[in-house]
Amino acid sequence: MASLTSNKPRNFGAYSHYATPCTLTHQIGALFLVVSTFFVTRLFDQWFSESNSVTPVIDLRRTSSSYGITTDKGIIRWPERGYGSHLSLKIYVYDENEIDGLKELLYGRDGSVKTTACLKGQWGSQVKIHKLLLESKFRTIKKDEADLFFVPAYVKCVRMLGGLNDKEINQTYVKVLSQMPYFRRSGGRDHIFVFPSGAGAHLFRSWSTFINRSIILTPEADRTDKKDTTAFNSWKDIIIPGNVDDAMTKNGQPDVQPLPLSKRKYLANYLGRAQGKAGRLKLIDLSKQFPDKLECPDLKFSGTEKFGRTTYFEHLRNAKFCLAPRGESSWTLRFYESFFVECVPVLLSDHAELPFQNVIDYAQVSIKWPSTRIGSEFLDYLASISDRDIEGMIARGRKIRCLFVYGPDSAPCSAVKGILWELQRKVRHFQQSTETFWLHNGSFVNRELVQFSSWRPPMPLP
Repeated sequence: MASLTSNKPRNFGAYSHYATPCTLTHQIGALFLVVSTFFVTRLFDQWFSESNSVTPVIDLRRTSSSYGITTDKGIIRWPERGYGSHLSLKIYVYDENEIDGLKELLYGRDGSVKTTACLKGQWGSQVKIHKLLLESKFRTIKKDEADLFFVPAYVKCVRMLGGLNDKEINQTYVKVLSQMPYFRRSGGRDHIFVFPSGAGAHLFRSWSTFINRSIILTPEADRTDKKDTTAFNSWKDIIIPGNVDDAMTKNGQPDVQPLPLSKRKYLANYLGRAQGKAGRLKLIDLSKQFPDKLECPDLKFSGTEKFGRTTYFEHLRNAKFCLAPRGESSWTLRFYESFFVECVPVLLSDHAELPFQNVIDYAQVSIKWPSTRIGSEFLDYLASISDRDIEGMIARGRKIRCLFVYGPDSAPCSAVKGILWELQRKVRHFQQSTETFWLHNGSFVNRELVQFSSWRPPMPLP
């Protein structure tokens, strides 16, 4: 055996004694080969990712030349920086007939609550998301291949229409969850719930016990004015847009068309009730001081003074700035409605959270002003903004408002598509809970060592 410390030169090739010395020409040629290979590889990778991406690229961030939306023959494309280049996930939607109690959460104790009634108003997102996921190409009917599980419920609507009271909602949720083996397997971490109102998950009184690990879709991130704690967690939950009236989100022809800036009567408006809220009361008082600049009509729920849908949007479009103060909760539907009458939304709600912040730079399409500084200084600031700047904000808002429309995920841009991208970021490839255990062969068991496939409801909840 040859010694490792031998001083004899080592021969690593059968023809090493014929090797040609490496000259400067060889070095330049090798460098050229490396550089050309690098650029060819980059071009190929770019072509491959674009041709195989489920959703192409759109950039809604600000850029030096424009707002940055890239189009391909007029089709809006998604941003790689915000979400990635490939949307790939599978969602199982629980059927209303497979679990005892789900129908009550959808239609009330006697089934009298109609879906058409729940589609209307600012809470219609709970119905729309359910229906659109049923039609989604990302839906699976096989639980064992699902990344996420969607639990349908229209409890805000059902409660408002008297279909269930708070106690019944709580009891029914607990009954439903106890029949879901997959919920127990993950501790609820891969299950999705929609709570479309300012109350958020507090509609389910025991949310903090049973679904505090689940993914909650809600427009509301702060409810500490009436509760000790918010039900929203920015690490797991998703802010969704409010439900703007379908008549205003039609492609191309909303029922109420925007007005040119030169024909708008007011600098700003607030169309809402006072509700005893400080910010709203300040605006109403300010409108009395400056009635030619700020419109704040006293809206009514009923009677001859109640605004119909068309009248409401006709007033909303008649100002350059649409003011969105905090009400019972921090989120406000008026913020989203503003984009469809093309006035600049001004957020006067300090704790409000906005959707899809990975891809929308809200400083380019809206204004947020401290709610503690509502006064003549505020109106002077709005009046100082040039029409050119206002037109620019409106134009940029026109490009991103598709993200506030509850359309199918087959559309190039929609609220549901944005929600799917956000959900994909929540997918775990492994699920566990305090009541789930696993063995050497990959099987999951409960505390009594019963295999997952043999778990039978009702089960104690994690």
